[in-house]
Amino acid sequence: MEDVIVRLKKVNGQVQGLIRMIENEEECEKIVTQFQAAKAALDKTFSIVLNRNLKKCLSQQDSESVERIIRLISIK
Repeated sequence: MEDVIVRLKKVNGQVQGLIRMIENEEECEKIVTQFQAAKAALDKTFSIVLNRNLKKCLSQQDSESVERIIRLISIK
């Protein structure tokens, strides 16, 4: 999971950058672009974690855990 931690630290850096940009009242287009980049990075990291956990549950034939994961990601 070291790669996930590295990814999350990068996302954290992007969010800190966003805070500075907003505090400095930077150009709206730049802020929106940075938001999109941070969101995409977080989405990718989530996908990696989800994929690994589902594979682990499926390999262990743990249908109860798979169902819990499906319920969690289905909540809107």
